[in-house]
Amino acid sequence: MFSFFRKKPAAESTPPAEPVQPAAADGVPLPVVPAVPDPAPDAQTAAPATRDSWLDRLRQGLRKTGSSIAQVFTGTQVDDALYEELEAALLMADTGVAATEFLLDDLKRRVKAAKATEPQAVRQLLVDAVADLLQPLQKPLRVGEHAPTVIMVVGVNGAGKTTSIGKLTHHLAAHGERVLLAAADTFRAAAREQLAVWGDRNRVDIVSQQGGDPAAVSYDAVQAGRARGCGVVIADTAGRLPTQAHLMEELRKIRRTITKAQDGAPHEVLLVVDGNTGQNALAQVKAFDAAVNLTGLVVTKLDGTAKGGVLAAIARWAVAENRPIAVYFVGVGEELEDLQTFDAREFAQALLG
Repeated sequence: MFSFFRKKPAAESTPPAEPVQPAAADGVPLPVVPAVPDPAPDAQTAAPATRDSWLDRLRQGLRKTGSSIAQVFTGTQVDDALYEELEAALLMADTGVAATEFLLDDLKRRVKAAKATEPQAVRQLLVDAVADLLQPLQKPLRVGEHAPTVIMVVGVNGAGKTTSIGKLTHHLAAHGERVLLAAADTFRAAAREQLAVWGDRNRVDIVSQQGGDPAAVSYDAVQAGRARGCGVVIADTAGRLPTQAHLMEELRKIRRTITKAQDGAPHEVLLVVDGNTGQNALAQVKAFDAAVNLTGLVVTKLDGTAKGGVLAAIARWAVAENRPIAVYFVGVGEELEDLQTFDAREFAQALLG
């Protein structure tokens, strides 16, 4: 089930609740798309899928990765040949050289300590090793320590950024959070329309302006969120390649402008990455972190990838670089409940069977 860490701010820090009309940098008011009224009780949607059913889908999605690694343990001996095959399988799963070497060394220590002689016992020890490697990535999303908590979302085109925002908004709203969305991808009409659909679906307000400055939209959304007493403001930004220096600079500008709107914000900077991209996902993490100082990840499209090992590569990089980046959520489909919180042991078990 979806969960996050929530701590209510002190009463004196709560912003005034009177609604205001946000104004852009040029003084022209920005339109605030009103929330759709709550439906009647008998129109409520069905209960979300259980965590167990979602885990079954995650296992199915990671089967391409897990089956190739599982083949290594079908023999009868634990020898150098097994470790060589395992090394190749991990690299094929995009675990990366650094994480693969770390896992093999760790696994050999565990095998020696446990005096394991059966391949299947070694496989379970590998599950333990992967879970421990991924553990630093498992952290709850902190909501409620600031009024509002401001979340900036970045990513390349096609990673599922806006869809992930819609799903996250759904979960937050379901837990009683009042959410305001900022359509800061102002140069792509489809992006605003897509976010508006999610806003209507989740019954939340949206700050939007066609062709406006993304930083100005983000600024006014934070100001509106504070005035309206919203618990969370989420800024959707334009998708971009990390190699496009001028567009990455625009992200830095948005981040600086959000800080001007509220001291200490954004409190979370989330990168949405496509789990099918393998080692390219790690390259994206490095590039976006250098530009906007990431705090967390949302890993999407894990419903049919042979490259699920990339989370191990990200975890090893984060430890080596002393970067406390979390994987807050993982996704396996298009439905609202298909985005769930990341659990290191669950993921390791799903990955390796």
